[in-house]
Amino acid sequence: MKIVLIILAIIVAAVLLLVLKTASVKPTSAKTAKVQLDTSERAENYGKALSEMVKVETISHRDQTDREKFYEFHKTLEKLFPLVHENCEKHVFDGSILFRWKGNGDGEPILLMSHHDVVEANGVWQHSPFSGDLDENGKVWGRGAVDTKASLFCIFTSVEELIKEGYSPKCDVYIASSCTEEWSGDGAPKTVQYLKDNNIHLKLLLDEGGMIIEEPIAGVKGTYAMVGVVEKGYGDVKFTAKGKGGHASAPGKNTPLVRLGKFMADVEKKNPFDAQLTPTVREMFRRLAPNMDFGMKLIFANMGIFRPLIIKLVPMVSSAAGAMMRTTLAFTMAKGADGANVLPQEAYVVGNMRFIHHQDNENSIKVISDVAKKYDIETEVIYQDYPCPIVDFMSEEFRLVEKTINDIYPGVGVSPYVMTGGTDAKYYSSICENAIRFAPLYIDSQQYASIHGLDENIYSGTLPMGVDFYKTIIRKS
Repeated sequence: MKIVLIILAIIVAAVLLLVLKTASVKPTSAKTAKVQLDTSERAENYGKALSEMVKVETISHRDQTDREKFYEFHKTLEKLFPLVHENCEKHVFDGSILFRWKGNGDGEPILLMSHHDVVEANGVWQHSPFSGDLDENGKVWGRGAVDTKASLFCIFTSVEELIKEGYSPKCDVYIASSCTEEWSGDGAPKTVQYLKDNNIHLKLLLDEGGMIIEEPIAGVKGTYAMVGVVEKGYGDVKFTAKGKGGHASAPGKNTPLVRLGKFMADVEKKNPFDAQLTPTVREMFRRLAPNMDFGMKLIFANMGIFRPLIIKLVPMVSSAAGAMMRTTLAFTMAKGADGANVLPQEAYVVGNMRFIHHQDNENSIKVISDVAKKYDIETEVIYQDYPCPIVDFMSEEFRLVEKTINDIYPGVGVSPYVMTGGTDAKYYSSICENAIRFAPLYIDSQQYASIHGLDENIYSGTLPMGVDFYKTIIRKS
């Protein structure tokens, strides 16, 4: 009985220590921080200029040969930013553009980039997707407003205004914007090849990625700038099941479509990929933990103890957070027979994979191929590229971005995170170790959901802060 009491006392003491430690983790300023949108004439004028960029339809798609629309967009840039065009060296690569603003020093250059192509705009919109409407609430509406003409506007405007002020940068400043980002096309690779051919190595690259949002993960209160430092690899994989075919009136067992269905259900029920708390994910949770609900804070403020529980539960609770911890596979396409009354001799599904660094392409593909074999399914890799180098969130370049965010958006939290989507920055790995994925603009939950969806829009009142962010980065580089 005494031993039982001692054990109970130890358990109670341990729980008490955990609770006390959790209670000692005080909320940060991010919990109550609110982004104050600019309502001045400056913001209104910026909104009108961004509207002109959004009005130019720049939808891109794979194997696009006619790129005249992108040259029309270039004319809009020339009209809006004449000083950039007069003072910067310009290169065009089949519709993708690169500007060089020559610096007065010999330091390594920086590159600011954001693509100008957009995805299709299907469905019924509140405002026509290429109207560029600027409404009474200061929102600019249209496809590309968030992804990513707003950040591109801020980049060009920052350079335009610095030139007007007579400022000369200490290092070369490059502006890059591809017209093929949405389908991983040739724009960024051609730009990178030009830089490599001219022996250009970048000390910092800023591309699209995270933005400034409220409640970045369910249960985390407050406003955070989520700064992407990890970009996963990409793969399209085809899974094919074969059979004898025949008439649908006399079906056999385990026909191709049935085996594919069992395979997909197996993968969804028992995720075969390895989840880990990588240094970036641990740092993200460490920075978010102070503003979590108490139950979540208890777990994430004591990650050393609850690590196995976190690894198991987080992917179940949040698909977004789970995708930061492991390779993912999403089944996106399928084909069976051509007739409704025919058993297919061959059927297939296509899966889109995003490869995590700790379980790279080869390992992830082997893992999923082994699962497919159980159902007599063949695996074929259609396309793949590899995870990008991880940016050190303790590096001088990350700290520059973090400090600039703190200066422009007082009180807002800053956290590194794992990008689950892809960017043009992946092509720059050979010439830049510090490719940071972050657009310095505030968006609300509806605007976040509108990316590649309906009713894309952004506040014109966030554009002045974006311009000031890029100006600061240039001045401090």
